[in-house]
Amino acid sequence: MKMRVSAVQYHLHTISSFEEFAAQVEHYVKVAQEFEADFVLFPELFTTQLMSIGDENGKALPIEALPSFTEKYRDLFQGLAQQTGMHLIGGTHITAEGDKLFNTAFLFYPDGRIGEQKKLHITPTEVKEWGMGAGDSLQVFDTDKGRIAILVCYDVEFPEIVRMARARGADVLFAPSCTDDRHGFHRVRYTCHARTIENQIYVVTTGTVGALPTVDFMRANFGQAAVITPNDVPFPPKGILVEGEINGDMVVTADLDLSLLTLVRERGSVTTWRDRRTDLYTDWS
Repeated sequence: MKMRVSAVQYHLHTISSFEEFAAQVEHYVKVAQEFEADFVLFPELFTTQLMSIGDENGKALPIEALPSFTEKYRDLFQGLAQQTGMHLIGGTHITAEGDKLFNTAFLFYPDGRIGEQKKLHITPTEVKEWGMGAGDSLQVFDTDKGRIAILVCYDVEFPEIVRMARARGADVLFAPSCTDDRHGFHRVRYTCHARTIENQIYVVTTGTVGALPTVDFMRANFGQAAVITPNDVPFPPKGILVEGEINGDMVVTADLDLSLLTLVRERGSVTTWRDRRTDLYTDWS
């Protein structure tokens, strides 16, 4: 009934090769391994760092080039998950299906399996500047530590989809994000807190830090990892188990006790999940 989670505040900076990217990923994974984490969360869009490798003229690669790295990315994370015995949530990576791009989150299991969750709600910038497509289904993932869901950044701002994840048995929501200023960061962060209170679940979130000076729309990042709990007596008063230093290059780690969720759902100061008025509004199951 317990799981240890680590969240990576991934530092974006210009690189010259995929091997440089792989070395940075492995560094963070090894840090989490030293803390004996069960799950490691990377942020949304951190593989845009690969765009900074550039072309033969030194110009940053376009977003359409990222799917060409998908096989290497998957092989890297799949191998590290198998080597370390941890579940790796590889942030998100841009994938292609036909002529459409998708912002896709991946769950790499220790036994080699790979789960996927496409971002469901696409921001105006993603649509206008990158022509990004939206996923059309919610996945929940069974693991030997519990049932989880992965919702990407903007997704967590929509309470209905998180209700659906909880109704399907998810106790922990992983929310990789990428925000470029304080406004975007706090939109995601505050709604993560709301989702823990509404659904009596844990939320693990993190974001990109640093900068990619040559990559459009990735020049500024404002990020902080956090492990967020419901606001009730068994948990910290502010609902924060751990949080990183804002914009720091670091990994944070915390233990989640899933039995406490059962306790507060049954006998908490408030029982928000049990007290839903589904006679008045839709039950998003």
